Amino acid sequence: MPPTAPRAHRAAGSVPVVDVSATGPGRTPVQQVMHLMREHGPLLVRRLHGRDTLFVADPDLVADLADERRFAKHVGPALENVREFAADGLFTAYNDEPNWAKAHDILMPAFALGSLRAYHPVMLKVARRLVDAWDRAARDGLPVNVPDDMTRMTLDTIGLAGFGYDFGSFERDEPHPFVEAMVRCLEWSMTRPARLPGEDHSAADAAFRADADHLARVVDDVIAARTADGGADPDAEDLLGLMLTAEHPADGCGLDLANIRNQVITFLIAGHETTSGAMSFALYHLVKDPTALRLVQREADALWGDAADPEPTYDEVGRLTYTRQVLNEALRLWPTAAAFSRAAREDTLLGGRVPLKAGEPVVVLAPMLHRQPVWGDNPELFDPSRFTPEAQAARPVHAFKPFGTGERACIGRQFALHEATMLLAMLAHRYRPQDHADYRLSVKETLTLKPDGFTLTLAPRTAADRVHPELPGAARAETAQADTSALPARVRPGSGALFLHGSNYGTCREFAARLAEEAAAIGCDTEVAPLDAYAGRLPADRPVIVVAASYNGRPTDDATAFAAWLDGEHDLSGATYAVLGVGDRNWAAPPTSRCPCASTGGSPSSAPPASSSAPPPTPPAT
Repeated sequence: MPPTAPRAHRAAGSVPVVDVSATGPGRTPVQQVMHLMREHGPLLVRRLHGRDTLFVADPDLVADLADERRFAKHVGPALENVREFAADGLFTAYNDEPNWAKAHDILMPAFALGSLRAYHPVMLKVARRLVDAWDRAARDGLPVNVPDDMTRMTLDTIGLAGFGYDFGSFERDEPHPFVEAMVRCLEWSMTRPARLPGEDHSAADAAFRADADHLARVVDDVIAARTADGGADPDAEDLLGLMLTAEHPADGCGLDLANIRNQVITFLIAGHETTSGAMSFALYHLVKDPTALRLVQREADALWGDAADPEPTYDEVGRLTYTRQVLNEALRLWPTAAAFSRAAREDTLLGGRVPLKAGEPVVVLAPMLHRQPVWGDNPELFDPSRFTPEAQAARPVHAFKPFGTGERACIGRQFALHEATMLLAMLAHRYRPQDHADYRLSVKETLTLKPDGFTLTLAPRTAADRVHPELPGAARAETAQADTSALPARVRPGSGALFLHGSNYGTCREFAARLAEEAAAIGCDTEVAPLDAYAGRLPADRPVIVVAASYNGRPTDDATAFAAWLDGEHDLSGATYAVLGVGDRNWAAPPTSRCPCASTGGSPSSAPPASSSAPPPTPPAT
């Protein structure tokens, strides 16, 4: 499937066309288009040496592009170049390549809730390495290079958690050679589309090939380290273990060794490069916004007190809600994977006004999507309150797209957010970061984005630093809590409850089982079952609690019969039920899709639908 041939765009008559051939995109193509959109609006065609590219940042048009029935992922020129060293890995595979679907289905369990819990100790172990390095710098009065150290941490984390391989990045004064080769490969991929015919790039291409070969050798070492003792461990449930041993449920076939290499390269790059940039931008904004920094510190101090070296648990990270708001706001302003491409499945009108032929690509520029008027009067301002639950509920669901969209969205989103949220809170709890150089933001582009040359000096926080006065207007803790003294410790004998789940990879099943355990602890007779076990009937003799997610807008595998049954008309007036809908609004189902927990009648519980502070199930793959 070759890159789009040079030609004029069909929409050129209805949207602004900006020819940048005289200057080229330079080393900052994303920021160039951001500048053009500020001048010409959120829909434009960029013309470069006869090739037209349609860029979009209008929320309504992006919502249209998110419709999986009409649009799909497009592998554009830059990703075509990444295919030179990642081939049919999850991020760069074409939609119709068999290895994409096979790898997606095999690897998704590695990002389910149970697996993420298993990765948490590794994340904490590597975070300790960063803290040790920063403690030494603080003692010696030396600045720390934030993007470099974030890269060290995220590379070691994905290496250990995903592949059982230790890069030992904090034992080196310079970045790991894998990182240096990877950055050069990404830069080559980014700048290659701007080449002019007739130019001699043989030296750059030879250097790229050497770097790509180095990446392949490192990955071969990673795989060899796992298989050195007589083969892969069939009980290993990390990414590499699944790649080497798991079989696809449909045909019983696993991944071939060439594709395993491509997947490992993909995860080593995507699993650390974007996350390190996100944490670097978040720290930049915190040191520039002392109020936000103090609120993150207050939240961490409330959780960990005066412990200088806390041991955050997996569930505690889910309680760092303001810290997560900070991270989301940093991703809004500077989404580290700044653009993604979509292509029309058939001839259509984008937004009812922009004509597109089947296969015609459109590039969504996330930084400008995140600066549209739906974000308020001053979208350039760093303001974590944009991500309170109330603010998020008031915004269109497709206004925030830092991880792509649809079934090809980032498979490791929850892994990255958990790692980043935990580390930000740990650093804010431990240090007073100082902007010693009065840093002015300079964004480096290598297909991904990160602050360039950002350094901090550090001072350790004291016990006094962790004592906070009450916030103005805050209710006292003892009066803010509900009086539970009159609530029964146990239910009446013979009381029962049915917990039904719709779950592909175990997250909702685990939630349902956890709720059932809590109900059993107060004397309730409980049953846990998949939704399909009750297709055709909903009992009226006990309350029913449904814990369910959808999957690409469709019922999960264990809820298809139940959802089909709900499409009919039924008298559910005798049923009492509550619904815990588990998911992520960034992957909202198409308007015509039906959630497996939807109902055509019945008596919902008087309690509102529940929500969970635990991470939602990860969306489908990259």
